[in-house]
Amino acid sequence: MSFIPFELEKWQSDYEDDIQFNLADSGVHPVALGELVEGPVAVARLLETPLHYPPVNGSRCLRQTISALYEGADVDNVLVTVGAAEANAITLQALLEPGDEVVVMEPCYRQVWGTMQNLGCRVRVFTLDPANDWRPRIDELEAMVTPRTKLIGVTNPNNPTGAILTRKEMNRILAIAARNNAWLLADEVYRGSERLTDTETPSFYGAYERVVATNSLSKAYGLSGLRIGWVVAPRGTVQQIQRRHEYATISTGMLSMRMAERALSEPLRSRLLARNRKLIRDGYARIESWVQRHNRLLSVVPPQATALVFVRYNLKMSSVELAQLLRRKANVLVAPGEYFGVDQHLRVTHGLKEEYLTEALNRMTVTLEGLVSDKRVRSPSAGR
Repeated sequence: MSFIPFELEKWQSDYEDDIQFNLADSGVHPVALGELVEGPVAVARLLETPLHYPPVNGSRCLRQTISALYEGADVDNVLVTVGAAEANAITLQALLEPGDEVVVMEPCYRQVWGTMQNLGCRVRVFTLDPANDWRPRIDELEAMVTPRTKLIGVTNPNNPTGAILTRKEMNRILAIAARNNAWLLADEVYRGSERLTDTETPSFYGAYERVVATNSLSKAYGLSGLRIGWVVAPRGTVQQIQRRHEYATISTGMLSMRMAERALSEPLRSRLLARNRKLIRDGYARIESWVQRHNRLLSVVPPQATALVFVRYNLKMSSVELAQLLRRKANVLVAPGEYFGVDQHLRVTHGLKEEYLTEALNRMTVTLEGLVSDKRVRSPSAGR
């Protein structure tokens, strides 16, 4: 079987170490260790941590803390993983077999899409509509899901668009899954990153017996370096997924688990979410102003969540070509829309320090204005 590389992650791996301004990442400015471990008591407890193997499925304290975030869950519904990346991968390994029919949302972070392909599944996509604020085309989903469909994959809030499913949209997706006895894999790593409200996006977990929800500390919490993620699923399914976890990584790290226990406990959890929402809101205001200054060339549907904007550009070149040009000429790394299944867009992160983001955008401006001078602008109707 041929292997499909993860193009977005390869792009970042190839260039992120040598770039001056990285706007291709997908989180906010990271939290420092000192923001998690404050005071002599906390420091002493950390220094006393025994560096042996932690519980393979996650410490009971951490699983209890995570389960409290999901209505109807308990510790046996939770598996702690190495980020949401492992959570998604081993869930798909546990639930799917070669030849299975699956459906996944697009545009989307394509880990699930690519893993399905590499497992030998028959993959179809249902799309978000850019002309309708990236709302899901649920009639399209309903038409393609049949009793042969093994799994539906969604990301909510969405990466790269920042769109959040409404309750009505969630209920329709759940009804389609239930009617066809399909699993629903809900990647919810951007819960807590809402831009327009302090109310957290509801989880799909618990609304239907065949839902698996995944999440991590990377996006809404600003703690990607801890590499802590989790699966929340029915108990028997968690056990199946854990058997794959034991092959892949055995466990996460003891220190990371201790830090995760602190991060997800109140009042620190609320403080972290508030910190990161402020970065998101301030960053979006800057990037929105930048897009408006170049409205002949750029446009964006305002995201409801995430530290991301999915910027549409009006140039006669592919998103990979444009991203390469910005990398070489502006020393700024952005993510090509092609790697999310939608060309003529760039994914740009903005939940960063003001001076860093401002300088990166200024450098991009110089390069983009040069392209306008070279008459690389498309006609107004092109690509619409």
